Amino acid sequence: MKRILFFLLATTMMLVGCKKDHITDTDITPITNDDDHDSGSDTTATSDTVTIVFGIPSATVTGTSASVTASVNGNQVTITNTDTSTVRYELSGSTQNGFFKLYSGKKQTIVLNGVSITNPNGAAINIQGPADSPNSGKKATIIVQGDNSLADGASYSDTPSTEDEKAAFFSEGKLEFTGNGSLTVTAQGKSGITSDDYVYINGPTISVNSSAGHGIRGKEYIEVDNGTVNVTVSANMKKGFSSDSLIRINGGNTTIQVSGNAAYDSDDREYTGTAGIKADALFVMNGGSVSITNSGTGGKGISCDGPCTFNGGTVTVSTTGSNLTTGDISSKGIKCDGNLTFAGSKVYVTCRYHEGIESKGTITISDGEVYSYSQGEDAINAASHFTITGGFVYGQSSANDGLDANGNCYIRGGVVYAIGKQSPELAIDANTEGGYKLYVEGGTIIAIGGLERGSTLTQSCYQASSWSKNTWYALTVDGNTYAFKTPSSGGTPMVVSGSSTPTLTSGVTASGGNSYFDGLLYTNATVNGGSSVTLTNYTGGNGGGPGGGGGHGGH
Repeated sequence: MKRILFFLLATTMMLVGCKKDHITDTDITPITNDDDHDSGSDTTATSDTVTIVFGIPSATVTGTSASVTASVNGNQVTITNTDTSTVRYELSGSTQNGFFKLYSGKKQTIVLNGVSITNPNGAAINIQGPADSPNSGKKATIIVQGDNSLADGASYSDTPSTEDEKAAFFSEGKLEFTGNGSLTVTAQGKSGITSDDYVYINGPTISVNSSAGHGIRGKEYIEVDNGTVNVTVSANMKKGFSSDSLIRINGGNTTIQVSGNAAYDSDDREYTGTAGIKADALFVMNGGSVSITNSGTGGKGISCDGPCTFNGGTVTVSTTGSNLTTGDISSKGIKCDGNLTFAGSKVYVTCRYHEGIESKGTITISDGEVYSYSQGEDAINAASHFTITGGFVYGQSSANDGLDANGNCYIRGGVVYAIGKQSPELAIDANTEGGYKLYVEGGTIIAIGGLERGSTLTQSCYQASSWSKNTWYALTVDGNTYAFKTPSSGGTPMVVSGSSTPTLTSGVTASGGNSYFDGLLYTNATVNGGSSVTLTNYTGGNGGGPGGGGGHGGH
């Protein structure tokens, strides 16, 4: 099946020479990939099979020919393929001092069949191009069967000066992982898995523990269709997933843990932070699940220099590291330099020190569930306009605004629960000082902390006579009842709005229904008891200042 890859930029300069430039949706050009991804079973046509068994005293290699030759030194195996056809290489056995290295100008299939390779002096598996042009590799389909493990050494002392060798599992060409086995990669010298083209995962369980480099890096892109991916990265400045272009999640279950700190990069001559996922051009979430924790100073969950789109699946991000004042590196949950779109995913973000979710462009929410809680800055911040037309949206900040736009903020639909700190911070803020406004034109809204002054309220809003902390309320509007729990702190007033005149009840008990926002709001719940709360017309005007966060600082 042909796959459409939305990762090419309008110019090569944007990809490699100016990756720090902001990238917008119009810079992305869809093209058809020339290579079909393998389905997960061994369907690759081969004319030859070479078997490599690692063991004591040395590896044994069978199935070679005049065009597929092997050099064996103990358990150090180098294969050179000058043939015109695809070759299948089957690896098994175990070694603590060996490697598998392949020179080939053709596509190849490598079967990992219960193999364990440790190379104390470099990569465990190293796939190069042809011997006369090693930095031009072709696609390698990696079929993972049984339990397999790879490990590199702290020093890559055996790497030829004319070749790249960037990871414990390295390929100059495309890497496609299929099969139903497991692969564990331990990297202490460089990254865990790296392709100078792309990395595609569809089926196996892949676990990477890197203490020196990135977890998984695909220069052109990383794509996960199926399988289980577990990545742990402890090195400073490194990322769980890293790509100069696109990272796309279509399925599977991905877990990334990062603990390294931001630090000064002597090569780039700037301070650089860590991230669970870092894409230089585009991030797309279509399905599956992604869970990211980052405890490092200046660390981020998802960071993208271009647009981000969340179409489906579940994303959970937690960042607990402090900001790095030197170098202005902020710890954020999701940081997107382009436009940020939520159109169906369930996204749950908690951030201790800075914005939970931030876009340097616009934010548009049309479907799905978006939850963001920040202890140190805005919960959700847009450097430009912020538009909500559908879905369920929750933004709570114990230090600043719940929802904040540096441009206009439009609420036209959906269910919105926003909580801001006491004045001058707000539940929902727009940049009035910059000539912009908050427009309330639809949706169901609960705003603890009030709305930006000067708002245009096409849909009527109402202020509660008072509100109590840690209390269950029921908001009934247009025949629908929403049961929600108030926070332990927040500004005043409580403002509610809906498509019809609402009623508000305090101190209710609620059972059943559909849960949202980590159990803080229910729809279709059975509600009992409570006392009626007086509502009066509300015209806005609780203060607020210029939109914060998105327009400054925090690389």
